Amino acid sequence: MAVRQAVRVGGIDGIALTKLDVLDGFDEIKICTAYRRGRKRYDYLPAGSAAQAELEPVYESAEGWRESTRGARSWADLPATAIKYIRRLEELIGAPVAMLSTSPERDDTVLVRDPFAD
Repeated sequence: MAVRQAVRVGGIDGIALTKLDVLDGFDEIKICTAYRRGRKRYDYLPAGSAAQAELEPVYESAEGWRESTRGARSWADLPATAIKYIRRLEELIGAPVAMLSTSPERDDTVLVRDPFAD
């Protein structure tokens, strides 16, 4: 939710997804897709702090993966369910993942698309 709002407000046309490897081994990954305050549902983060204090996140579940992504340096090295998760994030935030990292090491980076190409 917060990333989608940042993309919309900031005119962002691609993100760097870091630390994908910390999700390795989870059976399920929850993604916040909305907020609820009483009976009202929000697809954005309301500005008022009083409203924010009363919000409850609404989650969508994504299938996790058992395989390791640590050290992956190409799209082909990633588990299919990790790719599915990344594609779902792109849909939700309205921007593509331009690059992702799979460990703290600098070389363990996947350039999904060149952020400087037209």
